[in-house]
Amino acid sequence: MLKKIIAAGLITATFAFVGCESIQNTPQQAKGITVLQDKTWILTHIGATEYKSDPNTRNIPSIQFDSSTLRVSGSDGCNRIVGTYTVRGNRLNLGQLATSQMMCMNVMQLTEQYNDALAKVTSFQAYGKKLKLLDHNGNVVLQYTSSIQPR
Repeated sequence: MLKKIIAAGLITATFAFVGCESIQNTPQQAKGITVLQDKTWILTHIGATEYKSDPNTRNIPSIQFDSSTLRVSGSDGCNRIVGTYTVRGNRLNLGQLATSQMMCMNVMQLTEQYNDALAKVTSFQAYGKKLKLLDHNGNVVLQYTSSIQPR
């Protein structure tokens, strides 16, 4: 009988603790998701290396997260990228990404580095006009800027 009471108490305490933790994080998480979604993010860095895009370039490396469809799309500097994503807190899971298969002579190294970095993404930091995509160690693998001010 005593074991059942102790077990019930532990289960109740666990649910209370988990419930309080998620309630405390919800406003912060919602703000990050709001900043992340529904805007075009233009690449500024791959890892620590700055990338300066030419405004006259046709396919500037970019990414968009559509909140209504949970689809991700963009460009790697040559090819179009499409796929799905999920967000939980600051965790970001990019589903299998599909790309077009164009040959762009002057940017093949960029596209390879960009796609390799996207494959490492496990979380994000979004604030103001900046987006950082991070690997499982918390290292910035891609960084973007947006001209759209969040609401």
